Amino acid sequence: MTMRESVEIFREKMEEYVKSYGSPTGLTLRDAKDVKEFVKDKGIDSIRLWFTDLLGFLKSFSISSTELSDAFSYGMGFDGSSILGYKRIQESDMVAFPLPETVQLIPFKIGGSRALRMFASIYTPAGEPYLSDSRQILIKNLEKLSRYDFTHMNIGPEAEYFYFANKKEPKILDEAGYFDLNPVDQGDGLREITVFALQSMNIPVEYAHHEVAPSQHEIDLKYKDALTMADNLQTHKWLVKEIAERNGVHATFMPKPIRGENGSGMHIHLSLFRGEKNSFFSQDDACNLSATAKYFLAGIIKHSKEMCLITNQWYNSYKRLVPGFEAPVYIAWAEKNRSVLVRIPVYRKGKESATRIEIRFPDAACNPYLAFSVLLTAGLKGIDAKYPLPEPVNQDLYIMSELERERAKIESLPHGLYAAIRETTNSPLVKEALGEEVMEKLIETKLKEWINYRLDITPREMEENLTL
Repeated sequence: MTMRESVEIFREKMEEYVKSYGSPTGLTLRDAKDVKEFVKDKGIDSIRLWFTDLLGFLKSFSISSTELSDAFSYGMGFDGSSILGYKRIQESDMVAFPLPETVQLIPFKIGGSRALRMFASIYTPAGEPYLSDSRQILIKNLEKLSRYDFTHMNIGPEAEYFYFANKKEPKILDEAGYFDLNPVDQGDGLREITVFALQSMNIPVEYAHHEVAPSQHEIDLKYKDALTMADNLQTHKWLVKEIAERNGVHATFMPKPIRGENGSGMHIHLSLFRGEKNSFFSQDDACNLSATAKYFLAGIIKHSKEMCLITNQWYNSYKRLVPGFEAPVYIAWAEKNRSVLVRIPVYRKGKESATRIEIRFPDAACNPYLAFSVLLTAGLKGIDAKYPLPEPVNQDLYIMSELERERAKIESLPHGLYAAIRETTNSPLVKEALGEEVMEKLIETKLKEWINYRLDITPREMEENLTL
């Protein structure tokens, strides 16, 4: 059976499965009573509770329908000592409370079971929110918005990824390029069934297409408030990988899997709102940016180096952040220039609500709860201190000489993981956003990663240096 035939069969089965529940466009259950009734009426076998570790990996355990009532009332205890970033073994007890407003039907069976997923809030046995839980960290940071009379922060991510033939090597499926179609785009069917799965879980999609590099793809989620988007993005990454595996291929959000090709980033479109009003829009500015937007943007620019460890957390992330592969390296902003760190998408008349900044340096292998937290904290620092916004840079930064960039006072992001760690180590901003305990644990974890790579001997070193 070809991959295309496998994809078509999988799509038909998934559509039939979702429609059998009478809700092909996502559930709208909002409280524990609704969830319990749905589970009983539809014969749900497995309730999956999801949460996220320090590095952004989804963690999950399942409970049966008979345990659901107790889970809502008392939470489900688990050992947190084996979860990265959680408590030490002598103080490891944690309690997960399912969040009924996050419930969605998983659009295919898992191990023969009909399954729901709910995100969970993690608490201590004393009943206090566990402040090292990634989701709790974002919630705490979003509470700052009320101090400025903002109601929410909208986020729209563009998460790029690759499909490969297997997990062991980056063997591409196609030689297609940007926006190419079948037959050269071999991942088109996989993208489409992933879009269907996302929408069935009430996660709207704006675009889906082949990206620049061979076998590289992108599915853009429609903007949502930051907390909902962080949940949606975690679900999106899981669905991309799960659906790929069920159809015999491997999907990866690794930032730079192929030498000499573009890496995978995650441009983040961001704006602040007061109710229905976009606080980033101004009709009196040449870029249609309000003073609030400019201060926020200046905060992102000023603090970009110290945030980089959070938005680009892997050793491999810095193999993407190099000149020449459409990855932003230089700390500058502009309206149209795509070589800068932050771009302002062109305003379209009548689309005031779409005014936003596009932060181009993060990658999708980050922890979205932590990444959104530091971006918000940096932007609010800009608003608080009224940071002056540098002049926009409209030249192609990739072809400017180092001397020209130096004269223009254009700095660059950290060149490697260790440099990023150094920038974050003394950052009051990151400490404020994440909390001291999480920041220290992250730095400790990343230092171990850097040391392990530093001690590694690569095939290229063997090839070039063994004759020395």
